[in-house]
Amino acid sequence: MQRLAVVHRKHTAVERSNPWRATLSGSCASLVGIGLARFAYTPLLPAIVSAGWFAQSDAAYLGAANLAGYLAGALLARRMAARASASLVPRAMMLLATAAFFACAYPLSYPWFFAWRFAAGMAGGALMVLAAPTVLPHVPPARRGLASGAIFAGVGLGIAASGTFVPLLLQQGLRQAWFGLGIISLVLTAIAWTGWPSHRAATRHKHAGHHPRPVRLLRTLYAQYALNAAGLVPHMIFLVDFVARNLGQGLDAGARYWVLFGLGAIVGPVITGHVADKAGFGVTLRLAFLIEAAAVALPVLYPGPAGLIVSSIVVGAFTPGIVPLVLGRVHELLPHDADAREAAWSAATTSFAVFQAAAAYGLSYVFSRTGGDDRLLFMFGAAAMGLALAVDLISAATAGGRSRRRATD
Repeated sequence: MQRLAVVHRKHTAVERSNPWRATLSGSCASLVGIGLARFAYTPLLPAIVSAGWFAQSDAAYLGAANLAGYLAGALLARRMAARASASLVPRAMMLLATAAFFACAYPLSYPWFFAWRFAAGMAGGALMVLAAPTVLPHVPPARRGLASGAIFAGVGLGIAASGTFVPLLLQQGLRQAWFGLGIISLVLTAIAWTGWPSHRAATRHKHAGHHPRPVRLLRTLYAQYALNAAGLVPHMIFLVDFVARNLGQGLDAGARYWVLFGLGAIVGPVITGHVADKAGFGVTLRLAFLIEAAAVALPVLYPGPAGLIVSSIVVGAFTPGIVPLVLGRVHELLPHDADAREAAWSAATTSFAVFQAAAAYGLSYVFSRTGGDDRLLFMFGAAAMGLALAVDLISAATAGGRSRRRATD
């Protein structure tokens, strides 16, 4: 009996250590699949055009291929996961993103490059859907906000790296930059390899079917997440141009604000996740929409250095920082049904991808039709954030009214 007790204590210690090892794997996955596979292309774009690999218009469509792949990955992720073990699909997707970096070092043809940019996007979309839901059920409930924040901090690291490490890699040459990204991705894949949980925690819930699913609240959450995606687009695409051209401060100044945006993105998910652990995900999400609406409008309302610094850091923080909040809200709404949580998170990710792509193309059209007036775009972004907050408040008021009616019946 004593020997069995010792074995049990060792087994328990291993189980306690696994969640945080798995969290590291999830962070590496978001860094590879989203942080690098998506955001590293932005600083590579001018080099691709200047090196004569592709024309500017073709290179822009190659960026769109990544967004299309992201949407495909988000849609297919659960189907892939249903046919494999908990760890197989995240590992495969990290390998796919890594292979895409090496393949893009050779511009053999436009279809070749397009296919690999699409593959990189698909890997990112699948990892966004699967990484956190694979890890979080193995994390103690009171620490899930912090753990999800740590997972999605990888996105912020990728944004910061896009403005720092990629220019350094480009000094060695364009092909060498792709190789460098591939090597970094391969190292991160190796670090994450053994940390993924070997089984799905969903099997622990025996009576999930007895708990009603809050369909209306979930649909409201999808709409809010989609509006948030649209509201982030002005900063993600037009911030540098606004500072450099509309304010006349030049590209160097614009790049400095982009670095601040990246620094905010590194710490944002950890901060929002930690606050949500204390205050609750629903309350924190509502506060986030209010802060984001003000921060997105700041470049127009207060275009001085202080306003731009605050806006860059805050919007940068919420770009990945909103993700653990929405994921945590899904857990709050579906605490007893892991399969339903995965389906809801996949739907939320899909709505985010669709609206972000639509907003990117739509605002680019408005930008061209208005002669490059960025101010209108930022006000659109603030309005989208304000609408997300309004949807939340209306939903809460409606739910409260229904509860009061049921109490009086």
